[in-house]
Amino acid sequence: MAEQGFSVVILAAGKATRFKSEHSKMLHQLAGRPLGEYLLRTAFGAKAERVYMVIGHEGAEVRKAFARPGLTFIEQKEQLGTGHAVKAARVELARCPSPTVVVLVGDAPLHPAESLRKLVATHAKTRAVLTVLTTHLDNPHGYGRIVRARGGRVRAIVEEKVATPAQRKIREINSGILCFSREKLLAHLDEITDRNAQKEFLLTDLVDIFNRHRLKVMAFPVADAHEVLGINDRAELAQIEKLLRLRKAEALMREGVTIVDPEVTYLDEDVEVGRDTVLEPGVSLRGRTRVGSACWIQQYSTLQDAVLGDRVTVRTHSLIVNSQAGSDVVIGPFAHLRDGAVIEPTARIGNFVEVKKSRVGRGTKALHLTYLGDATLGERTNIGAGTVTCNYDGKTKNPTVVEDEVFIGSGNMLVAPVRIGKGSYTAAGSTITEDVPPESLAIARGKQVTKVGWASQSKAVAPPRATFTVREVGAVTVCEVGGRLTMGEPVELFRNTIHAQMDSGRALILVNLAKLMYIDSAGLGELAKAQMAAQKAGGRVKFCGVNDRVLPQIRAAKLDRVLEIFSDESAALASFEGRGVSLDSAPENAQ
Repeated sequence: MAEQGFSVVILAAGKATRFKSEHSKMLHQLAGRPLGEYLLRTAFGAKAERVYMVIGHEGAEVRKAFARPGLTFIEQKEQLGTGHAVKAARVELARCPSPTVVVLVGDAPLHPAESLRKLVATHAKTRAVLTVLTTHLDNPHGYGRIVRARGGRVRAIVEEKVATPAQRKIREINSGILCFSREKLLAHLDEITDRNAQKEFLLTDLVDIFNRHRLKVMAFPVADAHEVLGINDRAELAQIEKLLRLRKAEALMREGVTIVDPEVTYLDEDVEVGRDTVLEPGVSLRGRTRVGSACWIQQYSTLQDAVLGDRVTVRTHSLIVNSQAGSDVVIGPFAHLRDGAVIEPTARIGNFVEVKKSRVGRGTKALHLTYLGDATLGERTNIGAGTVTCNYDGKTKNPTVVEDEVFIGSGNMLVAPVRIGKGSYTAAGSTITEDVPPESLAIARGKQVTKVGWASQSKAVAPPRATFTVREVGAVTVCEVGGRLTMGEPVELFRNTIHAQMDSGRALILVNLAKLMYIDSAGLGELAKAQMAAQKAGGRVKFCGVNDRVLPQIRAAKLDRVLEIFSDESAALASFEGRGVSLDSAPENAQ
């Protein structure tokens, strides 16, 4: 019997209500592919004559994600059920050349192409107008039950909520995958109504419709229930992903790959890994990553759309995205390759090295704490620890070129655009802003200044934090402040000393700062507060003897414009006497 030609309609218009997502369910990722990609590969892999995808929610994004030759999109403007979706495809189905049409639900990703071909072949052999793909479950709760008539025909599909106790014991369930005679489907499509509990046009109502017309409805059971598992929410998405990941791991292990712990190794469907490669726990191989033979990918490294040659070592916690590494390369630990980085054979990229959109030549080493961006490195070049290619000037990205057999010293800043000629050296700590000719030494750093004896001087005993001496000169109290007037206890002691004098009725105060060695912002603030407090009390606070250590700080705070400051104590005392105050300056009054 000649192979039956068929076409496929994929129902992909739903709103992913149970996903609780703003996006189409078809666009959610499953093992590195959008969910809708799986049924498309099944349809094209089974050699369907035409493939149609009914889209609705986020239709523009779905078109963009899945567009390809041989796929026709059909828009379902309102999502009113599976029967309504097929009605939306009526025009295309009317001119479809295939005698058979298979309707697939877009969220059943595990259905294989071979099973689809067998379904079509069985449908043709039994001369049915509808063949329902079914399976048997130990726990069929939630699924529509297949009720059969004599001869194995399908008499009805009964949903869980309307099934009788006897029907609920049936273990054969409906997968949602239906194979139709295209002619009979179109002839009876309009008989589907929305007069049901869901208020939707349900494609499975055609089972009853065909039976009423005495047309044959059959079932095609598959032994592996996983083939028909649908994904209704994110929990089921995770379950299916785990199943796919373990299947992928088992397939790779049977091809000669060592996977230390498949349960915690994350493998996307399109990943390729060569023989004798070892994948340690926590490794993630994503997208279209290709790993060569005899590689060693250590714990918790992630490769996304990466290509590795043979015998590559990727040390722990490294990240490689959209980049390539040639054979016998060593990367990591904690390395980051991205945006088209190319590491040529036998090169080494070490710990905490980032390579972005750069080419690293054969045998070149960058082993420590380095950033290489928009750079081209020649062969057998050494990049010292802490080197940075300064590729961005605030407007554009500029290139750095380091030729063969160059030695870049530690702590270099290579300010792009710049070229380091073959065989040249750059001194440690240099900032290279100009091209370096071949076979040259470039030194670009500030001249060293050495202060002999500075260390011993800095270890000298620090001055006392603060000292206060109070004495009376007639009606004026002189407060001598020494040491360091700083935040905390010194400032509090100064404040208490000044306020104690004012509280005792001595509101004329001269603060002598000749012995003050340091003052911080808190101390400066307290000088100003003392002057304001005295003014409120009807007195005056003046200052004298400000030395060269303190005067710059007073000027920086612009307090020299506010405080009354005199060069020495005599001048300050005379200013008080000039206001009618009698002073007795005998030193025996000192306290």
